[in-house]
Amino acid sequence: MTDPVPPFLASPTPVAYAHRGGAHYGPNAGIENSLTAFENAVQLGYRYLETDARTSADGTVFAFHDASLDRATDRRGVLARLPAREVHRARIGGREPIPLLRDILASFPDAYVNIDVKETAAIAPALQAIADAGAEERVCLASFSHRRLARMRALAPGLATSASPPEIARVLTHPWRALPRVRAMGADCVQVPTRHGWLEIVTPRFVRAAHDLGLAVHVWTIDDEREMERLLDLGVDGLMSDRIDVLRDVLTARGQWTGGAPR
Repeated sequence: MTDPVPPFLASPTPVAYAHRGGAHYGPNAGIENSLTAFENAVQLGYRYLETDARTSADGTVFAFHDASLDRATDRRGVLARLPAREVHRARIGGREPIPLLRDILASFPDAYVNIDVKETAAIAPALQAIADAGAEERVCLASFSHRRLARMRALAPGLATSASPPEIARVLTHPWRALPRVRAMGADCVQVPTRHGWLEIVTPRFVRAAHDLGLAVHVWTIDDEREMERLLDLGVDGLMSDRIDVLRDVLTARGQWTGGAPR
């Protein structure tokens, strides 16, 4: 008997993800992970969004990728060392405020949100934001840390989670051999790059092995049209892209564009 498919994954495939809202899509240039970027993605028809979770020094959880404000905003400093009132003053690309995670969940109630939890301190406030929004069925938790994922699964066993990429890459010559282990740990999907250093991860055997275990395969971050085509031909279940215009065009031409709309 197979496990039931989490609502987050009960969508026609392939799923199209707007990575940080679509960071390299023209209107979103320089304003990744902003409400405006996500709104632009939704206007293009996207229903699956990807974002990140970090906390300020006083425990407020923001949708922000980097540890520091320096690259993406007009201010400087490590987010985790700043009070929320200081983070609120920062502007992404000099013009957009950094949204709270709860803002993303509330502003796009029909969207499914993949959340990369970047630090242990963000776990509890992120789970609280999800609970407060009643968004348990439309989120998937991801992390580069197996320990963080294990903690989130223990605290919120009903939420969909991805596998930790390091857990997969640890089996260096045959990453597909890691899949039974990550499935047993509670992963519902694997979200991976095509390569990890010299190691090719997304191969036909990897995709087949994942599907045999009931694991969806989502690949990031794919901005090249020919690479999108190649991966779709391999049968991957989803692509995350900063070039959300290109991804939509590729899927439309293949007759596979759904915007990731749930069934």
